[in-house]
Amino acid sequence: MKSQKGQSTVELALSMMVLLLILFGITDFGRVFHAYLTLEHASREAARLASVGGDNSEIIQKAKDAAASLDLSQLTISITPTDSSKRVRGSTVSVQLEYQIDFLTPLIQPVFPDPFSLKNQAVMRVE
Repeated sequence: MKSQKGQSTVELALSMMVLLLILFGITDFGRVFHAYLTLEHASREAARLASVGGDNSEIIQKAKDAAASLDLSQLTISITPTDSSKRVRGSTVSVQLEYQIDFLTPLIQPVFPDPFSLKNQAVMRVE
């Protein structure tokens, strides 16, 4: 009978690859989901400020404050209409946030564009 001393080591090496891939995939999903929820909250907060008469610099700062857990260098903020004098009572104002996120898992990177772009928009009526 031959020795089978290395069998469990080989099995561990093969199964460890799959387990690490699943672990990193779960981590990436959590990061993307966190970023999406943060963008949703930040766009709502900024749109609310815009609807009650805030100017563009205040709106941008509010969005950045609400998205403080994200990398703000990857965050793009767009306000429509850009001119605050065009925001009259009854019209709508929208705040769109776009965030670029990189994946940690190497096998996910060829499937999705790198960096992955998350977008969220909130529209509110001006009061």
